[in-house]
Amino acid sequence: MQDVSSLVAQAREGRPRAVARLISLVEGASPQLREVMATLAPLTGGAYVVGLTGSPGVGKSTSTSALVTAYRKQGKRVGVLAVDPSSPFSGGALLGDRVRMSEHASDPGVYIRSMATRGHLGGLAWAAPQAIRVLDAAGCDVILVETVGVGQSEVEIASQADTSVVLLAPGMGDGIQAAKAGILEIGDVYVVNKADRDGADATARELNHMLGLGESRGPGEWRPPIVKTVAARGEGIEEVVEALEKHRAWMEERGVLTERRRARAAREVETIAVTALRERIADLHGDRRLSALAERIVAGELDPYGAADELVAGLTEGSA
Repeated sequence: MQDVSSLVAQAREGRPRAVARLISLVEGASPQLREVMATLAPLTGGAYVVGLTGSPGVGKSTSTSALVTAYRKQGKRVGVLAVDPSSPFSGGALLGDRVRMSEHASDPGVYIRSMATRGHLGGLAWAAPQAIRVLDAAGCDVILVETVGVGQSEVEIASQADTSVVLLAPGMGDGIQAAKAGILEIGDVYVVNKADRDGADATARELNHMLGLGESRGPGEWRPPIVKTVAARGEGIEEVVEALEKHRAWMEERGVLTERRRARAAREVETIAVTALRERIADLHGDRRLSALAERIVAGELDPYGAADELVAGLTEGSA
């Protein structure tokens, strides 16, 4: 058993091993997870969470690394959650800690962690919300969450980040992909990366046109900016940071940031509650209560919905 209080104290001091152990407790669904979350709760709320998503090959890792460099120049502590596909053998992250971010590996002000999706759809690992909380409590000023490059199911990042950045690149059919994936609805800032390639201006124009078609914004509402970058050379990254800061200021001014975080917390509570209930129901296989309800359905005495209501009522009464 880990000494959770000691681990949290060390994480607050910026010790990467302590942060790693806390996130490992989260990923492993440790019996100490409740204690970890309870200890972290009063220490969170200070980090700005930025999600980066986009199709494979648009340069998400390169852009993330460039953003880390920009924020470090401002003296900010940065945490990175790079969510990777899972290994079919070990269940671990296939791409490890990202070769493209290795330049930050020795920087004590940067913490990089790869997390495996483990089959979770939506481009995020199931433990991402708790891992974000660990990095927040560890004193990170900015947390960058880079999703898996899976294309159409990546929109979940919008529910986990304060600001969502959608990356596109010219010549990759991203205009069609944007319409398919619904990313026009989730982006707060759009980045056309690899802007030194032919077609970058056309991609930006097409994106601007599509955003205009879908607009139903009133006066004072946020209109997502489109920023062109060449992340591999660090070009345009300062403009991305500026756009992020403007969006954060807009959200704080109108109370949107607090509302987003409330909604995020509500979804997390709901997920934990539903998971716990599902586990309890799974334990009922072979249980006499479930068999009795099934017999009543077959006999025509009860319908499946009524049976489910009785089962849930019995489970909730049993836990009260």
